Amino acid sequence: MTQKSGPTLTAAAKLVIALAAVMAASGCAPKAHAPPPPAVTVAAPLSMIVVDWDDYDGQFIAVDSVDIRPRVSGYLIRVGFRDGDMVRKGQVLFDIDPRPYQAALDQAKGVEAHDAATLTNAQEQLARGQTLIAAHAVSQQAFETLQATERQAEADLVTAKANVAAAALNVTFTHVTAPLAGRISDRRVAPGNLVTADTTVLTNIASINPIWFQFTGSEALYLKYQHEAQNGSRASSRSAPTPVEVQLQDEATYRWKGRMDFVDNQIDAGSGAIRQRAVIDNPNNFLTPGMFGHLRLQGSGPYRALLVPDTAILTDLNRRVVYVVAAGGKVLEKPITPGPLYRGLRVIRDGLSANDAVIIDGLTRARPGAKVSPQRGQITPAPASAPATSGYSVPMPTAAAPAADVAGAK
Repeated sequence: MTQKSGPTLTAAAKLVIALAAVMAASGCAPKAHAPPPPAVTVAAPLSMIVVDWDDYDGQFIAVDSVDIRPRVSGYLIRVGFRDGDMVRKGQVLFDIDPRPYQAALDQAKGVEAHDAATLTNAQEQLARGQTLIAAHAVSQQAFETLQATERQAEADLVTAKANVAAAALNVTFTHVTAPLAGRISDRRVAPGNLVTADTTVLTNIASINPIWFQFTGSEALYLKYQHEAQNGSRASSRSAPTPVEVQLQDEATYRWKGRMDFVDNQIDAGSGAIRQRAVIDNPNNFLTPGMFGHLRLQGSGPYRALLVPDTAILTDLNRRVVYVVAAGGKVLEKPITPGPLYRGLRVIRDGLSANDAVIIDGLTRARPGAKVSPQRGQITPAPASAPATSGYSVPMPTAAAPAADVAGAK
């Protein structure tokens, strides 16, 4: 019995197998291509004229606050305002029954008239006495009595005039008027009640415009301001007060403007802080005493600074660093000294130059020493009226520019 043999390879198949073996042995197999450098967005630091601000929390207080009390006793007959009204200086707030005081005034005027007539009679008697004494028709003692009577009548008339003036004042005091302009509280006493002079509190008035903002500052900041005043970089006179801005709890911007008005004469030994005060304009009477707010005080004069977004700053242990792209697309790490926020951007005190290409987007794809593909971006400050938050703008990527051009872009 004969056995069939398996299929045999053709000459062409044998040639393909041989070529593959030769290529494998010689290392000529096709290689995979390396991935391209990751794309990042870079921009030069923004150069701007900035002003530093120091932040404080505080409370609004009235410039003047007065408890309204009557200056005469009596029964209240009228209230001349509505609770919570804005009142003007001199406005009649309460009326006290004036009839007893009017009667006392009329009585005092009667006494005045009586004393005036008595003085006139005494003066006439003295004039006759002078004629008689010259003719030796009256004794010297009688003449001196006439003189004393005339002087006593003059004194009585002066007293009567003073009593009339006092009684007239009491009549005036039955109309309780506002000693200042401001917002009035509610009435504490209803008509028909007896009020006591200089004792009963009828209501309260607090001035509203302007209004004070009171806060405390640390000793360190006080020393800073004193040194700046000595160096001439801070206004130290009332002719050029330091400007301030205030933000309320529910507001996103510092919309209330004012100026420094007062710094206390001593630092509190317990807290190490000093009491300070600013005057805030309140033309629409929106602010009211007792409200809390956040104040920022101009902490420096204008100066030029470099700014970058907060998101471009990394923390490395106790250092702050930014990544910049050098010529050739290589990523470098630069330690920096950050300053305060200004219009949403972080002031860089030290560590950057105006020509650095700072990575502002794509930090997670960048590593120091590695290469990246930089795309041009632009750092944009927030509007002057916008909240102090970091921000930047990134245009749509375009064709990759040479790394050397990006690194030198302004």
